[in-house]
Amino acid sequence: MNVREHRLDTAGRRVLDVTGLVSDFCEQDGRDGLVHVLVPHATAGVALMETGSGSEEDLSELLGRLLPREDRYVHRHGSVGHGADHLLPVLVCPSMTLPVEAGRLVLGTWQRVVVVDPNRENDVRRLRLQFVPC
Repeated sequence: MNVREHRLDTAGRRVLDVTGLVSDFCEQDGRDGLVHVLVPHATAGVALMETGSGSEEDLSELLGRLLPREDRYVHRHGSVGHGADHLLPVLVCPSMTLPVEAGRLVLGTWQRVVVVDPNRENDVRRLRLQFVPC
């Protein structure tokens, strides 16, 4: 099993495209298998989405409506509204598993792998990639 961990800077971004990191990791093996993508944090997640077409801003707006930065949460440590950050993994899972064929990450035409991170109290995230051959 091959494992690699990356350190990500999410400062100023809610959505960070990591497709290149995942794809490069898969290519080094060249085999069929599965790649497991994990953001081991309580306030971040990973998702598949189209990027570069305004979808990142749309997602930020959606998360703002679903999880407003207000003083309404029982989870109250940190800044006002930080409790919302801890609810994100319920909506955007912190992990996913994707197919790999002959070392190539299998995605749809417009799909990209992104880290979703609304938490502005921690701008450094870990991305853990694990390749399981089939």
